[in-house]
Amino acid sequence: MTQPSTQFDTFVIEREFAAPLARVFAAFSDPAVKRRWFAEGGTHDTEHYALQFEVGGREQARYRLRPGTPLPGAVLEAEGVILDIVPQQRIVIASTMAIQGQRMSASLHTFEFSGGAGKSTRMVFTHQAAFFEHADGPAMRRAGWEQLIAQLQRELDAGAEAH
Repeated sequence: MTQPSTQFDTFVIEREFAAPLARVFAAFSDPAVKRRWFAEGGTHDTEHYALQFEVGGREQARYRLRPGTPLPGAVLEAEGVILDIVPQQRIVIASTMAIQGQRMSASLHTFEFSGGAGKSTRMVFTHQAAFFEHADGPAMRRAGWEQLIAQLQRELDAGAEAH
C-alpha cells in the first residue's frame, strides 16, 4: 500500500487593473459579480455558487466538467471560509477542493489591494496550498488562477464600458 503524500506550494500573482479600487473590491464582495468571473466558465457547468461575504462567511461552488476535459462528467467542489476582510485592502480565504467527493487540496488565498491615483488598482494574490493524492498540482492550479484573473480582467473591462 502506498503512503499518502502531500505536496506543498506557494505562488504569487500580481496584477494592475485599470479600474478604481472600489470596483475591483466589489468584484470579490458582490456574489453576482464574483459568480460571473469566478464560477462561470467554458469547461464546466456551474451547478451551485454561493458567497456570504463576511468574516466567517462561506463561499461554495459545485461544477460538472464538460466533454473535452480530462474528466468529463466529474463533479468538482470548492468550499471556502472567509478568515479576514479589510475593506478595499485585504481578503483571506481558507479553501478546500474535491473531485468526485475526494478532497485533493487545502489552500489559503490572500488578496491584497492598493489603489493608485484613483483610476487603477494593484492586486497581489498569494496562493499557499497542500496538494493531496490525485490533485491537479501546483502548475495546473497556477494556470487555473491565471485564467480566473484574466476573467476578472474581462469583468472589470466590461464594467468600465457600462460606466
